[in-house]
Amino acid sequence: MTETANVLCLRWLGIDTGREAVIYMRPDCPVCRSEGFGVHARVRVRAGDRSIIATVNIIRSDALGEHEAGLSETAAQMLNAQEGTSLTVHHAPALESLSAVRTKIYGHRLRENSLHDIVRDIASGLYSDVHLSAFVAACAGTNLDRDEMVFLTRAMIDAGDRLDWGRTPIVDKHCVGGLPGNRTTPIIVAIVAAAGLIMPKTSSRAITSPAGTADTMETIAPVALSPDAIRRIVEKEGGCIVWGGAIRLSPADDILIRVERALDLDSEGQLIASVLSKKAAAGSTHVVLDLPTGATAKIRSPEAAKTLSDHLIAVAGSVGLTVRAVVTDGSQPVGRGIGPALEARDVLAVLRGEAGAPIDLGKRAASLAGELLELAGAVATGEGLNTALAILSDGRAWRKFEAICEAQGGMRTPPIAGHRYDIKALRPGRVEYIDNRLLARTAKLAGAPFAPAAGIEFHAPLDTLVDRGDPLFTIHAETPGELAYAREFLEAHPNIVKVGGA
Repeated sequence: MTETANVLCLRWLGIDTGREAVIYMRPDCPVCRSEGFGVHARVRVRAGDRSIIATVNIIRSDALGEHEAGLSETAAQMLNAQEGTSLTVHHAPALESLSAVRTKIYGHRLRENSLHDIVRDIASGLYSDVHLSAFVAACAGTNLDRDEMVFLTRAMIDAGDRLDWGRTPIVDKHCVGGLPGNRTTPIIVAIVAAAGLIMPKTSSRAITSPAGTADTMETIAPVALSPDAIRRIVEKEGGCIVWGGAIRLSPADDILIRVERALDLDSEGQLIASVLSKKAAAGSTHVVLDLPTGATAKIRSPEAAKTLSDHLIAVAGSVGLTVRAVVTDGSQPVGRGIGPALEARDVLAVLRGEAGAPIDLGKRAASLAGELLELAGAVATGEGLNTALAILSDGRAWRKFEAICEAQGGMRTPPIAGHRYDIKALRPGRVEYIDNRLLARTAKLAGAPFAPAAGIEFHAPLDTLVDRGDPLFTIHAETPGELAYAREFLEAHPNIVKVGGA
């Protein structure tokens, strides 16, 4: 087959596939006929001096001519291809690392070189979403032992860039998730940076939650910044709160997160590798880890928290990190907002010292900031909490946060949803149980995190006395359809917040 025979002309179709590279062809086009390409075939597509691996989708209509092909928006961007660009299409090279994925599916341990090969190929864009799903599922739950966690963490660090700040300590904090509204990070960054520590915080977007730190921060200031911009901000202000996916720090992690989000799967080993690889790649040396534990949190019991803590500390040590794992209360949401903009409003209220700011969020952030100050040696053991509270209460944290936002591109006002609905108590009594998972699910059905103003405003913490008709929480949605979707879910789950006898 000659090179010319494998050339098709790009026709713009305007199809968004997320981040998966897809090429669309007719089954009767000369390339499909000669090469035998079918649905889900993996092919190398070249445009000029750029090439990618893409998944074949077949179109059986006149949307494409016989000698035309379409590309998903992601694929077109990767190739810098426009309407009319000539595309050369060939079989993709064999993906040898998939044999190791199959090995794991059948219950065998993965060797260090195998995990390096897998992660390298994932970061290079060689895995389709089908392949990625197989790898994520094979590693889900507790299917990775500690050695595999270490190997995966190292492989994810090696697959991307690393920041070197030329000094120590470089501090960071991470929450393993599972607790709605637990948006302490922006407050912690402001406190520790005001105290003189260096905290270049690279955060992720939501995986299975209604908001990640990057989603929340993006409603206040820009977060998609270049490594050079991040370095300038940190050198000037001592800290930043940016989206890690905008830079090549553990790039395979963001690819895996996208698939984990779609599958709604969490994996202990991948969580550990995700957290620690990002910290090490960002140049951190001292990290505090928040482990919320409760019946409906991600970590269900003290025993599970102890196991995870032990794994985190051991794997962290293998990649040169000093960590402190802090087991915290995961029985109920933190603050009032659940969803990007609603959580941002809580953060701003705490930092500004506004009347009515959520006290629990401020105390939790100060406690974790205090742990970080002590871990990094900025204050003596036992003095961290009081130091953090003083920085928060006297306005130093707010002034530092303002400066960081200005350096990142300017502060903006979080959006407000146009549609709201109160969920009210059906009887008088005391709030005795809150299902964090279903509350988070409701916020997601209302549109969070993709609709930044959507989510839940929570009104009734545990032990709150309520009368019949008092609002327990308010759904916020950007469209009537999403509001109706969340309400329909609540009709089938009426006891997300359980009110018992007073």
